[in-house]
Amino acid sequence: MAAANAPIAMKEVLTLPSIGISPQFITFTNVTMESDKYICVRETAPQNSVVIIDMNMPMQPLRRPITADSALMNPNSRILALKAQLPGTTQDHLQIFNIEMKAKMKSHQMPEQVVFWKWISPKLLGLVTLTSVYHWSIEGDSEPVKMFERTANLVNNQIINYKCDPSEKWLVLIGIAPGAPEKPQLVKGNMQLFSVDQQRSQALEAHAASFAQFKVPGNENPSILISFATKSFNAGQITSKLHVIELGAQPGKPSFSKKQADLFFPPDFQDDFPVAMQISHKYGLIFVITKLGLLFVYDLETASAVYRNRISPDPIFLTSEASAAGGFYAINRRGQVLLATVNEATIVPFVSGQLNNLELAVNLAKRGNLPGAENLVVQRFQELFAQTKYKEAAELAAESPQGILRTPDTVAKFQSVPVQAGQTPPLLQYFGTLLTRGKLNAFESLELSRLVVNQNKKNLLENWLAEDKLECSEELGDLVKTVDNDLALKIYIKARATPKVVAAFAERREFDKILIYSKQVGYTPDYLFLLQTILRTDPQGAVNFALMMSQMEGGCPVDYNTITDLFLQRNLIREATAFLLDVLKPNLPEHAFLQTKVLEINLVTFPNVADAILANGMFTHYDRPRIAQLCEKAGLFVRALQHYTELPDIKRVIVNTHAIEPQSLVEFFGTLSREWALECMKDLLLVNLRGNLQIIVQVAKEYCEQLGVDACIKLFEQFKSYEGLYFFLGSYLSSSEDPDIHFKYIEAAAKTGQIKEVERVTRESNFYDAEKTKNFLMEAKLPDARPLINVCDRFGFVPDLTHYLYTNNMLRYIEGYVQKVNPGNAPLVVGQLLDDECPEDFIKGLILSVRSLLPVEPLVEECEKRNRLRLLTQFLEHLVSEGSQDVHVHNALGKIIIDSNNNPEHFLTTNPYYDSRVVGKYCEKRDPTLAVVAYRRGQCDDELINVTNKNSLFKLQARYVVERMDGDLWEKVLNPENEYRRQLIDQVVSTALPESKSPEQVSATVKAFMTADLPHELIELLEKIVLQNSAFSGNFNLQNLLILTAIKADPSRVMDYINRLDNFDGPAVGEVAVEAQLYEEAFAIFKKFNLNVQAVNVLLDNIRSIDRAVEFAFRVEEDAVWSQVAKAQLREGLVSDAIESFIRADDATQFLDVIGASEDADVYSDLVRYLLMVRQKVKEPKVDSELIYAYAKTDRLGEIEEFILMPNVANLQNVGDRLFDEALYEAAKIIFAFISNWAKLAVTLVRLKQFQGAVDAARKANSAKTWKEVCFACVDAEEFRLAQICGLNVIIQVDDLEEVSEYYQNRGCFNELISLMESGLGLERAHMGIFTELGVLYARYRAEKLMEHIKLFSTRLNIPKLIRACDEQQHWKELTYLYIQYDEFDNAATTVMNHSPEAWDHMQFKDIIVKVASVELYYKAVHFYLQEHPDLINDMLNVLVLRVDHTRVVDIMRKAGHLRLVKPYMVAVQSNNVSAVNEALNEIYVEEEDYDRLRESIDLHDNFDQIGLAQKIEKHELLEMRRVAAYIYKKAGRWKQSIALSKKDSLYKDAMETASQSGDRELAEELLVYFIEQGKNECFAACLFVCYDLIRPDVALEMAWVNNMIDFTFPFLLQFIREYTGKVDELIKDKIEAQKDVKAKEQEEKEVIAQQNMYAQLLPLALPAPPMPGMGGGFAPPPPMGGGMGMPPMPPYGMPQMGSY
Repeated sequence: MAAANAPIAMKEVLTLPSIGISPQFITFTNVTMESDKYICVRETAPQNSVVIIDMNMPMQPLRRPITADSALMNPNSRILALKAQLPGTTQDHLQIFNIEMKAKMKSHQMPEQVVFWKWISPKLLGLVTLTSVYHWSIEGDSEPVKMFERTANLVNNQIINYKCDPSEKWLVLIGIAPGAPEKPQLVKGNMQLFSVDQQRSQALEAHAASFAQFKVPGNENPSILISFATKSFNAGQITSKLHVIELGAQPGKPSFSKKQADLFFPPDFQDDFPVAMQISHKYGLIFVITKLGLLFVYDLETASAVYRNRISPDPIFLTSEASAAGGFYAINRRGQVLLATVNEATIVPFVSGQLNNLELAVNLAKRGNLPGAENLVVQRFQELFAQTKYKEAAELAAESPQGILRTPDTVAKFQSVPVQAGQTPPLLQYFGTLLTRGKLNAFESLELSRLVVNQNKKNLLENWLAEDKLECSEELGDLVKTVDNDLALKIYIKARATPKVVAAFAERREFDKILIYSKQVGYTPDYLFLLQTILRTDPQGAVNFALMMSQMEGGCPVDYNTITDLFLQRNLIREATAFLLDVLKPNLPEHAFLQTKVLEINLVTFPNVADAILANGMFTHYDRPRIAQLCEKAGLFVRALQHYTELPDIKRVIVNTHAIEPQSLVEFFGTLSREWALECMKDLLLVNLRGNLQIIVQVAKEYCEQLGVDACIKLFEQFKSYEGLYFFLGSYLSSSEDPDIHFKYIEAAAKTGQIKEVERVTRESNFYDAEKTKNFLMEAKLPDARPLINVCDRFGFVPDLTHYLYTNNMLRYIEGYVQKVNPGNAPLVVGQLLDDECPEDFIKGLILSVRSLLPVEPLVEECEKRNRLRLLTQFLEHLVSEGSQDVHVHNALGKIIIDSNNNPEHFLTTNPYYDSRVVGKYCEKRDPTLAVVAYRRGQCDDELINVTNKNSLFKLQARYVVERMDGDLWEKVLNPENEYRRQLIDQVVSTALPESKSPEQVSATVKAFMTADLPHELIELLEKIVLQNSAFSGNFNLQNLLILTAIKADPSRVMDYINRLDNFDGPAVGEVAVEAQLYEEAFAIFKKFNLNVQAVNVLLDNIRSIDRAVEFAFRVEEDAVWSQVAKAQLREGLVSDAIESFIRADDATQFLDVIGASEDADVYSDLVRYLLMVRQKVKEPKVDSELIYAYAKTDRLGEIEEFILMPNVANLQNVGDRLFDEALYEAAKIIFAFISNWAKLAVTLVRLKQFQGAVDAARKANSAKTWKEVCFACVDAEEFRLAQICGLNVIIQVDDLEEVSEYYQNRGCFNELISLMESGLGLERAHMGIFTELGVLYARYRAEKLMEHIKLFSTRLNIPKLIRACDEQQHWKELTYLYIQYDEFDNAATTVMNHSPEAWDHMQFKDIIVKVASVELYYKAVHFYLQEHPDLINDMLNVLVLRVDHTRVVDIMRKAGHLRLVKPYMVAVQSNNVSAVNEALNEIYVEEEDYDRLRESIDLHDNFDQIGLAQKIEKHELLEMRRVAAYIYKKAGRWKQSIALSKKDSLYKDAMETASQSGDRELAEELLVYFIEQGKNECFAACLFVCYDLIRPDVALEMAWVNNMIDFTFPFLLQFIREYTGKVDELIKDKIEAQKDVKAKEQEEKEVIAQQNMYAQLLPLALPAPPMPGMGGGFAPPPPMGGGMGMPPMPPYGMPQMGSY
């Protein structure tokens, strides 16, 4: 059957390999498809990832790096469910992710393994474990809920599907298991059906199942159906069934009767079985899909078989419902994603024609609204109507496919039926059925509504409209408007009757809705008319309407000015203003006229409104001069000022200050330029200085920055208005730092009598010119001197102030200033008063009045400066008597005492408060000794040193320095730059230090000498103190210091001091001597103090005499000394001597160094003695390990065996490794054997060439590495038997196999390696690598065994690796076989074609070529067969019929010149109607002169160059060929060429038929003329008959009459007359019948009115409308045979039938 006519259409939507999915992942476990929206593929190579394919854009897959055992996409949304097994457990971890939100929604850890899972709804996951089934909701935090336990029939089954019905009340689990023993290849299917409500399960045999809902007639609730398919083997018979049963039948309601049908499997598919079932709810069809690609289609309601075909050559493993298309998706092993859909155009004709199941065809058409059953439905309707089964006819019309019976004719037909008494009118039955089925069309709605409106039952209309049962139309609205305007408006809106909607809104006065509706539907009403209408009754509503119009998209449909004029014509100024204010808000330049207009009308009528509009500032484009004049006339002077632009106008208006608010006037000045503002200010001052001064001051304050402060000041000064200046500057003063401004303000305040303000400013301001202000205030002679006091006090003019006040006899202000204002400046006042020769009494009284507030120091300075210090004696004594401790008081008092020589020493030594520096400085010129006393008391070091140096008082200086004990002071006086240093040192040594009895003073002095680096002077000093029997002769520190100083300054004296002194620190001094390289002195010190270790260290480390050290050690016989000697000997390389010394010292601490040195010196015999000593003291692994090693180095193997048997702490493993590394294999063998390190022992034995022992040790070690080492050693030694024993234990490790193979091959041991691998095949742990490696070896060295090996073990080979090996070794036949096994069909085909002598096999190649993915290989195969096997090319092409481009194949053969070679192939594919194929075959037929096949080809296949072919053969020598050319011209519509060719060959019948078919009257008449010219009278008569419809009777008669051929024309005339008389008779008959019908209908209407309607409560009795002309009951009889366009068939002998008159 042609694919185009098949009831099920198959389409390849996608191939998974085309989007990068590897074929190895196209399996049931890796691919999931939960709905028609997504495909999910899980990949494990090259990395773990999940690929999500959106079926809306399949070529843009989403690949994410995710590791999981399974992945499922949600059926509806981008939600991904993942499952992964926890390592080391049988538990599964489940996670749900939202891909769009990139967030994890839920996760759960299942306690047991999930063997199958599936989305059973968009919100629910079904989880199947080995024992139970769970449901897990993605909403909330709920965990999986257990639904039921698996039944016994599903044990050891592979679960392949799990489904639930839409109500989630019925669940079904499906699994498959191996078949019965007698037929194992037939897979067994098992099903568990579970009821949630009953909590019961039922076990059934089934391979596939699915749920569906079906509405049984008479039951308003849908029934739940389950359909399942099974194929079983019982009693030697295979039974295949499809079952459809109802679940949970509803009591008391009609139920679905159980259905079953056979599944017919072809003989070649006996082992095939169903793997999936999908139900099309759209069409009510069941799709059963089998594993091998068979599709069975059954009707759900009747279980009738509809269709069967193979849809895939490859196994199908996954399907999913395509709900929108009413079909399903299927995925096969090749990766094709196939979409199966119902072919709506052909399925109904197929069922009715091919299956001859008319009832099923009608049901399908009704159920799916499908075409193809129109005639059947119409025929059935007429039958029901004729049988008066009006209810069934109504139901059929309501359910008719594509509404073919929902026509006015049907309504008229029901209207025409007479109503029987007591019965429901058929028309009401029809409408009632339509209402229950769905929505009425426009005509039906109108007719039903007409009946309802006539009976005033509009509530029914409202209900039907609310339920959307009626199709709204303008006519329906007009009808309903007679009873309900609101309802009519709704109908108009739904019907989009825009003019009617606008009119209705206007009637309801809902004008705002008009605009909204018009915008929605794109309608433009007459807005101006609507606005005028509204204005008459509702001015405010008109404003709102106008504003709504202004906001319409595209602008206001009516000009704003026109709208404004409409308002003004009715004197609606406020409304016009409100409209304009709203629409002019954007303030656009084009609205300037309207802005002016709205201001004008309000300035004239409502000035306050205009003022408010101007205040808002919303307009800027109006006529400003015009508005300014109107504002001035209206008394709005501020607005006038704002709008005038000329200075004279502004001056004229601005002087009306009485009518202008001052603040507004001030704000106006801010808009003027500087010059104009100053001009206006001058005019205002000239007009009324006093009255306008406040305004001017306010303006000056507000805009001083713009006007300029200087200009404002100048303006006030011009009018001599100090008051204005005062007020203006008072506001500006706080923000100004201009000294001149501040001065002018002080001046203005002073001249206006504002003394307090003058005082405040002088006190607070920091910016006025102090000198200038002081002079002004002195000249002004203000009665209050406080401003002057402020200035002088703040800016240092106190003497001038004092002089001014004293000379003006203002002594009270002097006292007040000193006592209250600033007592701190009293000294300056006193000084000035003294300069002004003021009486002392006033000055003393002034000083005493201040007392403690008076600063003493400046006062003393002022008095001392004027030599009047005694004036303060009384004041100072008074302060002292009050207990003052002020240093300045006591300094002054001391100076007075020193000057008066009143026992100054007593004051200097007893007074604790004076400043020694100040008083000492005062005494230096008067008495230096007094200065020393003062400085000594205050520890004024620098001053004391200076005065003693200056006056040669070195004895006093030396005593002070020694007593002071200050390091910094000593450093200063002992500085070499001090020219008096020698004199001071002499006094210190001779006088100061001998006089001192303080050890601290002596110590500080010695330290100072040391710090000053005066060693010789220090030695001199110390010898005098220590060696001359002084109080400090036995002092420990001084003796140490003397020796240390001698070490540093005079080493020659050190040995003498060592011998003479006993009380010094021997160890410390000895160390210093060592540092000073006085080694003999240090040795003497250590010997003197019995420090033998330090002494021997000096001999060893410094003097470097080991002999003296050994001699010293023999003398003292101390272990520590011997130990030091041993270490030195060890450092010098005297290892044997060092070991002897260590043994004498009994010292085991340095065993690590001794071991290292012994190994370097190779003195292992001595080392053994030493280590035996050390073992007695310490238990160290290092010691025991080294002892073993030393035994080995001295070849004392027996002692090694004895030692390791004794208790020891040796690290035997490390020792063994060390011995092995140094090739001491015998010793290492002893160690490894003792510690059972078989791996090392094996390697050691290999080194000793003891291979059998090595193998035994390797067997005990059982380590891959050990086996490998021993194996390689045996190979090198050609011990192949032992090598094979080892190799078998190595090659079972995948990682080591390749290394072993390379080792053997590198040494040429090919046969031995093959023998090893062959032996490895029988191992229990034999893995893929062994089989693969053996295959590679066969490919390289034993090619004859390769094919057998591949065929035997094809499933256990690493095929890619073996492919590479075969390719390298050029084993093409084997390579082809491997490619086929690996599903690499492209490479297999390429290999066969490239290496055909070895690899080609025709049957094999046919199987390969149909499975390749690359299209180019098809055409390469064509070339290949054409060159090498042309006899088989058609056989090969036949298998590629569905895959190749036939045009390209024909082009290939045409270019090769062997087109005839593929003629069978082209004949087979010509049904596809391909142009190239058609032309090629036609060309062959022409060459073969096979005109019958050529004509058949032209008739059946029209896709070729028809004109070209006709031109090619129109001159052919064969008549039939030329006839074919004429036929082609006729088919192409080239009538003239066809007729001409037929006339040329005397084929008159063909010419006549061509003229008739052309429909061209001229051609037919020309042909008549031709026959007359040729004298072909019979042909003339025949042409009249054949071209009857084209030839005009008058033309025929004229030609016949002119040429005496009336007799030949007469049959034509008779037929013509009979036809037209029959038509006239019919017209008359129709007219009579119509008149009868009119009368009959009038009588029927009268009878109907008298009858009652049994459905009066639904629809009151109403008369059906009279039928329209031509809409009478029944169908008109068919027209007579002669009424058509053509004549009836010609009877025998060419004469037409004769009709009776």
